[in-house]
Amino acid sequence: MSERKICRRDMLKLGASTAIAAGLAGTSVLIGDEKHARLSKALGVGMLQNTAPSDAERFAIARKCGFEGIEAEPLGSLDAMREQAQAAKQAGVPVHGLMFNGWTSPLSAAEPEVVKKGLAGMENALRCANAIGVNTVLLVPAVVTEDVTYAQAYERSQKHIRELLPLAAELKIVVAIENVWNKFLLSPLEFARYIDEFDSPWVRAYFDVGNCIVNGYAQDWIRTVGRRIIKIHVKDFKRQGNKWMNLLDGDVNWLQVRRALGEIGYEGFLTAEVSGGGERYLTDLAKRMDKIIAM
Repeated sequence: MSERKICRRDMLKLGASTAIAAGLAGTSVLIGDEKHARLSKALGVGMLQNTAPSDAERFAIARKCGFEGIEAEPLGSLDAMREQAQAAKQAGVPVHGLMFNGWTSPLSAAEPEVVKKGLAGMENALRCANAIGVNTVLLVPAVVTEDVTYAQAYERSQKHIRELLPLAAELKIVVAIENVWNKFLLSPLEFARYIDEFDSPWVRAYFDVGNCIVNGYAQDWIRTVGRRIIKIHVKDFKRQGNKWMNLLDGDVNWLQVRRALGEIGYEGFLTAEVSGGGERYLTDLAKRMDKIIAM
């Protein structure tokens, strides 16, 4: 097959994938239209944990501080998930997606019981997402360790994610693979390849801006992974001293990040994944995100 045909096939596949995800999110994708792309501010539910005793009060604080959405975590029952999502909606900060913790039961593990637990957790997360009408579940796909090689992590995680795809397709939920500090998917080229090998619109990329700064550049990752990206996490990192920083205080080139997001036509939420805090801190964080969006 010629290189020209391969490129055309990949573009068609990515175009179909983008159209499906955009339809689920209820937004349009404007490729290369940076000025008209709609970006919204969200934060993780855990960042609100110490602000108030109830979900309703915590979500009201998030809205007061300037946020527009919440990234939640799957709960043990669908009724509890619906109740939390309703509280967020009533407060004006609807839940836009769920984050599954793939660290404790990685799909790359050698032990069948660990993988079984991870698959069960993801299945529950997919059902929770469907119950509240969101379109993504974030997944940490694998963890490379002293006992799990890179090749094993790659092969095992893809195998087990494929086991989840029939349910994901049935429920119309995207499995959003995140780049994290798991010694895995260490370059944007490999990240894109890993996503493409599923050949499914139900596997996309959840790109974390800060996680790649230790050995790369976020704008390069964004342009390379491109329209495979369905959601964005934002945080900042200082290479000198290897320190996590508040947004705008680290080495992320936010102007270039903003331009790259416009080039790929990304619309939707930017979700802060940083430490939590009180109203003053969260209000400042929202203002920092406003500055990034306005660049």
